[in-house]
Amino acid sequence: MRRSLLLGLFITLVLPGFAHAAQPFEVAGWIPYWRAGAGTDDATAHLEHFTSLMPFAYIVQNDGSLHDAFGFDSPSSTSTAAILLASARAARVKIVPTVMWSNGAAIDTVLRSTTRRIALEDRIAALVKENGFDGIDIDFEGKMAQTRPYFSLFLKGLYMRMGKKLVYCSIESRTPPTSAFAVIPDTISYANDYSAINKYCDRVQIMTYDQGSIDLKLNAAADSKPYVPVADVKWGEKVIKLAAQTISKKKIMIGIPTYGYEYDLIPLSQGYRYNLEWTVNPGYAKTLAQQLGLTPRRNLAGEMSFVYIPTTTPQTASAIPDPLHIVWWSDASAINEKIQLAKKLGIRGVALFKIDGGEDPAVWDILPKKK
Repeated sequence: MRRSLLLGLFITLVLPGFAHAAQPFEVAGWIPYWRAGAGTDDATAHLEHFTSLMPFAYIVQNDGSLHDAFGFDSPSSTSTAAILLASARAARVKIVPTVMWSNGAAIDTVLRSTTRRIALEDRIAALVKENGFDGIDIDFEGKMAQTRPYFSLFLKGLYMRMGKKLVYCSIESRTPPTSAFAVIPDTISYANDYSAINKYCDRVQIMTYDQGSIDLKLNAAADSKPYVPVADVKWGEKVIKLAAQTISKKKIMIGIPTYGYEYDLIPLSQGYRYNLEWTVNPGYAKTLAQQLGLTPRRNLAGEMSFVYIPTTTPQTASAIPDPLHIVWWSDASAINEKIQLAKKLGIRGVALFKIDGGEDPAVWDILPKKK
């Protein structure tokens, strides 16, 4: 008996890994329904990297009903959705479809109503169990601050109904007030209750992308150079550290962009104005740079960018020529920076937005594989 106790003490003190297994580092990825085929092909070809995949599957309508945008209701065994499900299950990758909603007014109306809120909880829990999904990802964006308590009630009700199934919550990034405001307001109202999210979500995927000009301190540090990041790793670290004050690190996933943007670049007396042209993928950016004879550079945010003058000729004498353009995107190196950040901070893992065949192919060389 004494020998067993001494052995147990030795294992606990000298070999702590035997007593407490290390938390596995997770890699998740969203597959957009508008590129379901390409995204599924790409994801299923690299399943060794993923612990979970989140197809953008269900869109909540303004009345609280659900529209299946990915085709999970299709009976065909050869459908994209069926192929994704079968391939993921064979590789032991979790399928956690995303439920999307971006109409703030409709979200508020439905979630304020106890009857309609419970009906939505029931519908979501039922489709998870009927389809054999591993869980559900809730991505309700554009919520109003006044909706905060009702969204928390929704998460609580859904969590109770899901049993052993997982609840993922994808939430907007929250920049620390000291970096978001020149003068910090006396009261700041947020739409997400971090305490409730920590309680009722098994994974919290923070959308640390589309940074733009939100971080005033980093903007100032750019020192009048073009600076319009998709996601500067320095900003991402601030966002995650703030969230980790309330949300368990065992739940936090850092959202990582795989895309970029092209902007009109308009010089001002101080700094620049950026008028968004469109979203771009790395392939487009690299091809355009080659056509222009330009070499993209690593920028202040650790991402890639280049500036060029459009060659479009004005059609009339009074037409104003296009301003400068700047193309800015996230490549494999920038993605790797965020992976290393996640490991340094000791959080659960990373979630890639998006997997659709357009991401930098080199990302598959830097993503960790499942153990």
